[in-house]
Amino acid sequence: MSFLPVSEAFIRLEVEGLLESRARAGTRVRIPTQKDVEGHYFLREALETQAARLFAQKASPEEKANLLELAVLLDSPNDNEVDRRSYLSLHEKLHQKITEYARCSALADAVEQTYALASAWMCVDRSYDTSLSHQALVEALASGDAATAAKAMSLHINARKQEALARLKPYFALKKRRGSRYSRGFK
Repeated sequence: MSFLPVSEAFIRLEVEGLLESRARAGTRVRIPTQKDVEGHYFLREALETQAARLFAQKASPEEKANLLELAVLLDSPNDNEVDRRSYLSLHEKLHQKITEYARCSALADAVEQTYALASAWMCVDRSYDTSLSHQALVEALASGDAATAAKAMSLHINARKQEALARLKPYFALKKRRGSRYSRGFK
């Protein structure tokens, strides 16, 4: 690859909060702080509860049925270990469909931008909570009541926030130990 596309990719990942760079020190994967995670999920909750309100008011019966099928697939038990990539892909698709059916492209774009960082945090370790009922979430969204839809989405996003905070706890400790040092060593 040439230098330009690699540089552009690094800049984009840095803007998205996934990488951090320092002059004469290099680029590394950014270790978030607890405040970073809480702030991210605060923004995500605001965006996705609005998407849930709009979905409840604007989605067609066919769109509601389509989303329920996706939720059933996402919640279906798997005899083997759940394939993480498939699960995360379906989870992202569910949230994309909610914003798509809300019929607000600016909101859909904003949700998509926040999802990349959350997906990275969900991939930190092998465990993730598949017990959250997406069927119950979609049923609340399909109820047609904007307040019910927003509350269900808020609960869903906050459960994911708690999961991310628990998953990232060892990394918060690492960042605290390392302080502002910028090295590759893990002392």
